[in-house]
Amino acid sequence: MATLVVPPIPPCPRDDAMHLHHALKGLKCDTDAVVNLLAHRDATQRANIVQEFRAIYSEELSECLEKELHGKLESAILLWMHDPVVRDAVIIRQCLAVDSSFHGATEIICSRTHSQMQSIKEVYLSKFGASVDHDVEAHTSADHKKILLAYLNNPRDESDEVDMEQAGKDAKALYKAGEKRLGTDEDTFIKIFSERSAPHLVAVNSYYNHVHGHSLKKAVKNETSGHFRHALLTIVQCAENPAKYFAKVLYKSMKGLGTDDVTLTRVIVTRTEIDMHYIKIEYFKKYHKTLNDAVHSDTLGHYRDFLLQLLGPNV
Repeated sequence: MATLVVPPIPPCPRDDAMHLHHALKGLKCDTDAVVNLLAHRDATQRANIVQEFRAIYSEELSECLEKELHGKLESAILLWMHDPVVRDAVIIRQCLAVDSSFHGATEIICSRTHSQMQSIKEVYLSKFGASVDHDVEAHTSADHKKILLAYLNNPRDESDEVDMEQAGKDAKALYKAGEKRLGTDEDTFIKIFSERSAPHLVAVNSYYNHVHGHSLKKAVKNETSGHFRHALLTIVQCAENPAKYFAKVLYKSMKGLGTDDVTLTRVIVTRTEIDMHYIKIEYFKKYHKTLNDAVHSDTLGHYRDFLLQLLGPNV
């Protein structure tokens, strides 16, 4: 469930484009006006504004935003303005080929369904002239590379039906491949985690917990490490409760001294139109503080205003 608050009567995209042009082209950028408008338009409305802006002014709205905005606010709004599929492709590319910070790319790839990933792959190829597979191959290594390539390419059933007998066999296979032996048979983990549906992995986890007294998540933590572990944990936790997973990612981005604004921005911008309502509930349940209050404490200025407006009402 999304949290985005949009006007009850859909605004005219032409009027929105003109308001934005006025806010961006004055003597001084009216940042409040830009934030207040864009933080309350859904993906379709934003796409229509971009189209109208181009038609009226023969300019790209993104280029005007880039010229007039700065720092964290600029990054957040430019990310927000992308179509969601394009945005996922942009994040993966940035993480793999520019920043070499694999957390964001791993999170996007391992939290999307197979059909979503196919759309991202198409956009990625047309936008960057290289395949996601090529960039994963070029910039990642070892078992992390293997799980990402497997997750990108193995078709996964997206129905809710679960073969309970197979789930039991998978749980046994994972136990034999990990906790039962010295060393870990990573290929078994890669095969099961990349080929099974989310409901099936939930059933495997339940079986594993029942037989071995602890979760598959704990087994993954015991048996694997580094980026490979992060990929497996993302897959199993997003299968079970994506809102709980992203609540934890947000908490860690603000924990301790300093804030990981790249992660904070990425998760809020990418989940606002998907399941942010549930993420806020999970956040409060686990950390006894609302997500809005945490963001308010850890951010400043127009950047803070923009993120809080995306988050919507406090819970």
